[in-house]
Amino acid sequence: MSRIFQTLGASPEELPGLWIAAPLTGLVVQPIVGYLSDRTWSFKWGRRRPFFLLGAILSSIALFFMPYSSELWMAAGFLWILDASINISMEPFRALVADKLPEDQRSYGFVVQTLIIGIGTWIASNLPWLVTRLGVRNDAPAGEIPDSVFYSFAIGAAVFMASIAVTIWTTEEDPPEDLEAFEAEKKGSSGLLSGVQEILMSMRRMPSVMVQLGVVQFFSWFAFFTMWSFATPALTGSVFDAANPEDGVLGYEALNAAYNEAANSVSSAMGFYGLSSMVFALLLAFYTSKWQINRRWVHGVSLAL
Repeated sequence: MSRIFQTLGASPEELPGLWIAAPLTGLVVQPIVGYLSDRTWSFKWGRRRPFFLLGAILSSIALFFMPYSSELWMAAGFLWILDASINISMEPFRALVADKLPEDQRSYGFVVQTLIIGIGTWIASNLPWLVTRLGVRNDAPAGEIPDSVFYSFAIGAAVFMASIAVTIWTTEEDPPEDLEAFEAEKKGSSGLLSGVQEILMSMRRMPSVMVQLGVVQFFSWFAFFTMWSFATPALTGSVFDAANPEDGVLGYEALNAAYNEAANSVSSAMGFYGLSSMVFALLLAFYTSKWQINRRWVHGVSLAL
């Protein structure tokens, strides 16, 4: 997104303000979507799948039209729509793992999901580089977004919609164990005020592990937000010596081509970072769980002796 913002004329100092829609939207949308999906049940569509479908449609539209932005406010608006829509899909997706797996397999399910996210991040981040190597133009006149970005976003929109559609049509969801009690509970706690109260109550009753994780995530976001906002302008300018040129400077076309090539390389590097971190998390989770299994075995033997 920083590449699109810069192409449309944003300075590096303006990037955080344009990016801010993403975390703020997630802060609002995630608890609301989680609350609504927990209270949803349809014998035809299940509990989570309606949110998958709605989020996928809106996300695909936002992804497809994002590169067509001609002004900064349009790109920032599409980012807001995109982030809200992705949260509508992805939060119920995470809940589906817990819904479908027994408790002793959920940790593995979340780890595999995380690994797949890392692989998807790596592929998506390399799309501008790939389509450029396939012959798509990677440069454009001043203020216009290169074709390589158009193609990358269009492919991302199509893959996202297709993957959600496959999940919707191939995944069965189990109904609540006591459907009558489920419906009675919904009727007894209907209304906006009840929903807000339930969300706040759930936050107050969070297990201590989730509170600890929340603190870690809170401080991690300082680093993540800085990295996502400034990786492209910082690395293209400092590492590749190919900063985004201002319109009208001498040799603009050559400088613009160098910037877009460097931006492709930064995107690929970010994808590798995402994949490697996910693989490390998978290995760490595997060896941690293996140690816990061995520790329980040793403890059982000691009790028997």
